[in-house]
Amino acid sequence: MDVMERIKQTVEGNPVIIFMKGTPDFPQCGFSMRASQALKACGVEFAHVDVLADPDVRANLPRYSNWPTFPQIFMNGELIGGCDIVFDLFNKGELQKIAKAAVESRTAA
Repeated sequence: MDVMERIKQTVEGNPVIIFMKGTPDFPQCGFSMRASQALKACGVEFAHVDVLADPDVRANLPRYSNWPTFPQIFMNGELIGGCDIVFDLFNKGELQKIAKAAVESRTAA
């Protein structure tokens, strides 16, 4: 399977996923740390991909999403954005609603 198809399946196969540098428990950059903390604070389970451990994903995800930087957060297959957007949505109380709706839509299906 080529890397673009693998990215697509990963994005579509997880209601909430973050592509980040490192892991939620051991982030390797401040932006990834802030974004994963915001997701944790939403109280929903989420998947993650360490782009440092997968150079093919790191090189091709920006092409897939048309978003140049990391982290990248997707919910229900849609790009939500990077750290600043996610943190802004969290501070407004919107990220929690979007994340819960994404997870609930998958469990209802």
